[in-house]
Amino acid sequence: MQSQLSLKPFDAVIFDMDGTVLDTESVFRTIVFEVCTDLGFEMTHALHANMVGSSHERTNQLLVEAYGVSFPYPLFDDMCRKSMHKVMDAGGIPIKTGAREILLALRERNIPTAIATSSRGPHAHNNLGAAGLLGLFQTIVTRDDVINPKPHPEPYLTAARRLGVDPLLCLALEDSYSGVRAAHAAGMQTIMVPDLVHPSAEIRALGIAIVESLEHVHRAAFPAR
Repeated sequence: MQSQLSLKPFDAVIFDMDGTVLDTESVFRTIVFEVCTDLGFEMTHALHANMVGSSHERTNQLLVEAYGVSFPYPLFDDMCRKSMHKVMDAGGIPIKTGAREILLALRERNIPTAIATSSRGPHAHNNLGAAGLLGLFQTIVTRDDVINPKPHPEPYLTAARRLGVDPLLCLALEDSYSGVRAAHAAGMQTIMVPDLVHPSAEIRALGIAIVESLEHVHRAAFPAR
């Protein structure tokens, strides 16, 4: 990972949500393994890694490819959702290191921000609200707002359009392969902040920056004087 990050000028910042702003991917990983076991299927780390950042349609496809057409995806999805709600109700919504600080710094400078997520609308709004971050974004683009989810660039292009900013002048922050591919395809200055998956050779070949946390992005965007 890069210790020094050099950013090009940007007029807006678009964030992925789970694993980038909210520290929810590790919680969901535990739930996925537990639910699969309860349903009589053995989840693997390789399969889960492919699921990270994917839309519900893609997750469904991956599970059916792995376990066959008999895999009860609607039941799996419902059980995961209920388990996630229980965990969040008990302990709140954890936030990734540096997320609140960079969002506040962007707001102080009147730099618009957005979320571009593969999650559905209610999930995104409820979790961002519970984390106390919902009001720090000018717009939230969810799976419900686009025809083509990540890795297609539509979520990022939609966010840029709503903000009224040229995609080439947007900074995109992502933790997953599908998200990085989407933001890069949208023409945005893309930074990967890995969470559960580390950058592959393909991701590195895209020429994106890779940093350890949002704190690195914050320091690069607004260096101390």
